[in-house]
Amino acid sequence: MPSSPAARDDRAFAAVDLGASSGRVMVGRLGPGYLDLTEAHRFANEPVRVGATLHWDVLALYAGMLRGLRAAGPVASVGIDSWAVDYGLLDASGALLGNPVHYRDARTDGLADRVADELGRERLYGVTGLQHLPFNTLYQVASAVGTPQYELAHRLLLIPDLLAYWLTGEVGAEVTNASTTQLYDLNRRAWATELMAEAGIRPELLAPLREPGTRIGRGRPEIGLPGGPDVVAVASHDTASAVVAVPASGPDFAYISCGTWSLVGVELNRPVLGEASRRANFTNETGVDGTIRYLRNVMGLWLLQESLRAWGEPDLPELLRRAADRPAFASVIDVDDAVFLPPGDMPARIADACRATGQPVPESPAAVVRCVLDSLALAHRRAVRQAQELSGRHVDAVHVVGGGARNALLCQLTADACGLPVVAGPVEATALGNVLVQARAAGVAGPGLPELRALVRETQDLVRYEPRGDARAWAAAEARLGGEG
Repeated sequence: MPSSPAARDDRAFAAVDLGASSGRVMVGRLGPGYLDLTEAHRFANEPVRVGATLHWDVLALYAGMLRGLRAAGPVASVGIDSWAVDYGLLDASGALLGNPVHYRDARTDGLADRVADELGRERLYGVTGLQHLPFNTLYQVASAVGTPQYELAHRLLLIPDLLAYWLTGEVGAEVTNASTTQLYDLNRRAWATELMAEAGIRPELLAPLREPGTRIGRGRPEIGLPGGPDVVAVASHDTASAVVAVPASGPDFAYISCGTWSLVGVELNRPVLGEASRRANFTNETGVDGTIRYLRNVMGLWLLQESLRAWGEPDLPELLRRAADRPAFASVIDVDDAVFLPPGDMPARIADACRATGQPVPESPAAVVRCVLDSLALAHRRAVRQAQELSGRHVDAVHVVGGGARNALLCQLTADACGLPVVAGPVEATALGNVLVQARAAGVAGPGLPELRALVRETQDLVRYEPRGDARAWAAAEARLGGEG
């Protein structure tokens, strides 16, 4: 139950949370027995294609962030999180050298495999702990080497660090996001300068590392933010923030941070860097308090989002109701196939994948949605099982956080596929984790992750899904995709 108004702390914390399709500024207030989050402003994040290159419109994101922070009113501090891997280049005067390139751009096609082979895939994994993805920052920067922008560059800043620099004038690199770049030495907790040099990347481009909870600086007076708040480094990779707010009561849980991507994994005290882990394409990313997010990137709701775009944005709840009535496993696809990565006509690509594997082509939007959600639940099943096998961590429940927690059909299918209870929520896990790290830095919350998660568990709406149905049907569907069943 909420505490009495007299017991409430009046300090507020602003979470700038940037996603692949939109950004928002959320305001959090918390204390014993309460954790409240309200939306101050939401704005679009619309990539722009110029010629052959797909860019982020980072100036529009900055403007939207400022509008949101002004609408939020006086706050004690501001924290910024976003997706991983993308960056901006600054010249010696601190000016941005062109809009950041989108990770879905094709500039690393073919190059990623060549760079990985040259550096040595086993060695690369042993140093960085990251799964091989063509858009990792390492490959993006390698593709830029020799360009005029790169030659003029003085500093490379990941998206949250770039926005924090514009707010404060202070440069740095927050460690949870740095650990996603494949430029970070997971064992030394430092930049992998030797690997960078071998890839032709100047190590001096990278900014000094900083931990979540570090005060970055005060908002510049000329920006005119109410109260001139501090800017605090949070877990600036959005998944790292989301994992902070997983409402688990012990260590034996898996999480799925489910949105455009599904980040499926477990939380560990040390990385898993063996050859079996590398071949399974699992990644080790740094979390809050030195934890390791041992996970696999699964394509996620991107396939559904792009399908909805192709159909002219039909009513999703009605589509999900019709999809729930469709036969299970009529057709299943490998959602992680690279053919599904670029934007475009997703239903046509799903149809092509079904034809290529001799399966029925989904004949309606509801059938496509059921194919996507059955297939995504199978991908969740594979990742949860492999995370346990490779890490030795037993899992009692799966926590689905983020926007996917609203999708009751997907949550139930995931429970059925995994044979484990699914706890769905909070939907706003990323913003909550952002706020909790700021509040802990201010002495309002904490001191550890168990206490932060207990507050989430006590105050947020959660829904539990028990597994049902025949586990053999999921094993058979898995076998159709070439899995172990």
